[in-house]
Amino acid sequence: MPLNELVDFRNSPIHGTGGFARVDIPNETNVVEYVGRKIDKAESLRQCELENPFIFTLDDQFDLDGNVDWNPARLLNHSCSPNCEALDDEGRIWIVACRDIKAGEEITFNYNYDLVDYKDNPCRCASPNCVGYMVAEEFFPTLLEKKQQAADAIPLPEAS
Repeated sequence: MPLNELVDFRNSPIHGTGGFARVDIPNETNVVEYVGRKIDKAESLRQCELENPFIFTLDDQFDLDGNVDWNPARLLNHSCSPNCEALDDEGRIWIVACRDIKAGEEITFNYNYDLVDYKDNPCRCASPNCVGYMVAEEFFPTLLEKKQQAADAIPLPEAS
């Protein structure tokens, strides 16, 4: 695993291996670059069909396949209340702190998945704002509404 001065990679309570802040990280710091192979959309589709979860959209023509050993950022976990976000800086994807992060805290970002097949991507972040699935924040209201509808459909026990 490549050494990163800001992030240590180890077992995560969220899922598998995760990244943890080695030191306090100020808001707006580039924490780690998400690197990989630049691939065209046809190859991206092929990789998605092979269930490669490490594809990042770059533009209308190309994506980034982060499923390479030299990309430790692929190990960062999703959270519904992330402390980082993925930002495109002229074709380079950086995981950037969106608030101050304390040493020892797990580095997370929202994977921003869409609603297609959302049930295939359950979330284990355990944040108070967790919607149960790894989707973009714009879809949180939709999932919360579905959750409420399901709860409303459960019959309540009759009073005696």
